[in-house]
Amino acid sequence: MTGSFVKELTPLLLEWRRSLHKLPELGFLEYITTYRVGRLLEEMGFTLHIGKDALNEDSRLGLPDNQFIEEKERQASEWGVENEWLEKMRGGNTGIVAIWDTGKPGDHVAFRFDIDALPIKESTGDSHFPSTNGFVSGENNVMHSCGHDGHTAIGLGVAKFILSNSDSLKGKFTLLFQPAEEGGRGARALRDKGWLDDVDYFYSGHIGIHSLPVGTIAASTEGFLASVKYDVTFKGISSHAGMHPEKGRNALLAAATAATNLYAIPRHHDGITRVNVGRLIAGSGRNIIPEDSYMEIEVRGETQEIGDYMAIHATRIIKAAAEMHDVSFVIKPAGITEVLVCDEELIPKIQEWCSTSEFVKEVLPSVTVAGSEDASLLMNRVQERGGKATYILFGTKLNHPHHHPEFDFEEEVLPVAVDAFISIIKGGSSND
Repeated sequence: MTGSFVKELTPLLLEWRRSLHKLPELGFLEYITTYRVGRLLEEMGFTLHIGKDALNEDSRLGLPDNQFIEEKERQASEWGVENEWLEKMRGGNTGIVAIWDTGKPGDHVAFRFDIDALPIKESTGDSHFPSTNGFVSGENNVMHSCGHDGHTAIGLGVAKFILSNSDSLKGKFTLLFQPAEEGGRGARALRDKGWLDDVDYFYSGHIGIHSLPVGTIAASTEGFLASVKYDVTFKGISSHAGMHPEKGRNALLAAATAATNLYAIPRHHDGITRVNVGRLIAGSGRNIIPEDSYMEIEVRGETQEIGDYMAIHATRIIKAAAEMHDVSFVIKPAGITEVLVCDEELIPKIQEWCSTSEFVKEVLPSVTVAGSEDASLLMNRVQERGGKATYILFGTKLNHPHHHPEFDFEEEVLPVAVDAFISIIKGGSSND
C-alpha cells in the first residue's frame, strides 16, 4: 500500500523539486519558497507557524544587509507573495513550522528539511541535467547546489503521507522547513523558539554527500565537525600612498596578515581541525592606503573542545593583526554548528522498518562524513531533553561534488527518501 502511494506521489515530487530548483533563494531570503511551501501545507490542513512565529528573531546569525532584504521582499511581492504572508516574514524571517496532531496518544516526532540555496552561478552546459531539461536556475548567481530543493520536496511528500494516513497514525508530527542552513545560520533560531523541547524522536538527513547507489541509505552518520563562522571588519585610516603613507593605517594589510596566520594555527593532536578564509575585500585604488577591509572566515573541529580551541586562536590572531597594523576591528559571529552524535539504538529500528520497503534496497548502519551541519543544534536539544535523534543519508550517484556549478542528483532518490521516512513513521507509530 505504501509503495503504491509513493509511486503515485513521485511525479509530484519531481514537479516540486524542479519548480523549486528554478527559483532558488539564499538564506533568510526564502520568501517565495516559504510562501509556496506554506500554501501547499495550508491546503493539506497543517497548523502553520510562519516566519516570525516560527523563529526566534534574535537567534538568527549571518543576516543579509537590510538593503538586500528589502530588495528581495519587493521581488517577492512582485512575484505574487500575498502581503499577509510577507508581513509575517519581513526582515529576513523566513521558514515554516508545520504541525499535525492526530489527537491520539503517542510520540512527538519531528523532521527537519532545509530550504535555502547557495551563491553559485549554475552551469548551463549540455552535460548538466537541469539545464538540458528546462529547470536550470532562473536567478543569477544563485543555485540549489546542495540538494535542498530535493529536501524540501521530500518534506512535502512526508506531509502528504501524514495527511493521507492520519487516521491510522498516532501522536504528533512537527515538520521544520528551515531557512539558512548554509553557513550554520538558521537552526539556532528554530531551536531557541522551543519547537524541539518535547520531541521524542528527531530525524533529518541529506541527499548525497557520499556517492552511493539509489536505494541505499545510511541510518546514521558520524564525522560532522563543530564550526564557527565569523564576519570580520578592520577599520584603518585612508591616506595618499605616495605623499603621506605614514599617516595611513592599512586595513588591507591587517586582513592579509590575519588570513595568512589563521592558516598557521597549530593543528590539534586530539582530532581534525579546519580553517578557511573564504572571502576578503579591501581597498579602493592603487594609490590609496586601504581604510576598510572585510573577511569571511570559518574554523572547525572534530570535537566541541577542538572547535573552541580553533575559535580562540582565530580571534587571538585577528586581534593581533589589528594591533600590528594599528587598526580597529570587529568580529561578528555569522554561523555556528555543533558536534552531531546519532543515537545508535535507532539503527536496527530503521533497518527493520525499511526492510519491507519497495524503494529502500539497503540500509547501512553508519557512514563517515565531513563538513558541518546545523541540524546538530536541533538534534542536541532533543537529546538533552531525553529524546532520540539521527541523521540519515540518501544515496545517489554524484558526478560533481556539492557546492559545484554542475551539482545534481538522481531524482530517483526522492521517492526512496520519502518511503524511508514513511517507513520510520509507520514503524514508530506501530510501537506500543
